[in-house]
Amino acid sequence: MSDAFLHASPEERLAFIRSRLCAALAPVISIDVRDDSAQHAGHAGAAAGGHYSVTIVAAAFAGKPRVARHRMVYDALADALQRGIHALAITAYTPEEAGSLPR
Repeated sequence: MSDAFLHASPEERLAFIRSRLCAALAPVISIDVRDDSAQHAGHAGAAAGGHYSVTIVAAAFAGKPRVARHRMVYDALADALQRGIHALAITAYTPEEAGSLPR
């Protein structure tokens, strides 16, 4: 990845995260990636990279505990976590779990 993520626009960074997760965890039923960096302006770690939130629904999470699901997301974004993502909040559901959420 080199420094491409670091020098990408905010929209390109969101697209990169979305693309990586969709490829690694296919089929992805839904994904929402948000850039929360503005909420952390001035924070000591803010200069080291962006703050992001991901809500993802994928069958690949079936039978896996939360820690394993998070590890799957971290693995898909490993290089970006080293160079451009400072913080990542993850909410990961199976399609069945997402279907039982209140609307």
